[in-house]
Amino acid sequence: MHAPGIWGILVVAVVVILLFGRGKISGMMGEVASGIKAFQKGMKDDETTPTERVTTTTAKVDASEVDRSKDA
Repeated sequence: MHAPGIWGILVVAVVVILLFGRGKISGMMGEVASGIKAFQKGMKDDETTPTERVTTTTAKVDASEVDRSKDA
């Protein structure tokens, strides 16, 4: 088999644009981009060490306890 030529790629591109329209394609690309950003953010969150997670969780709990003691 051989790779499609420039005319084959153009025909497929025109058919896709006719079927989906420019607005639908740009909307789908925006959703894909936001999904990639969310995935990258999740990967950064997973890179934290377990001790960092415990420390930040403890700090949040301590801060909430301090806020409650002020109300009492």
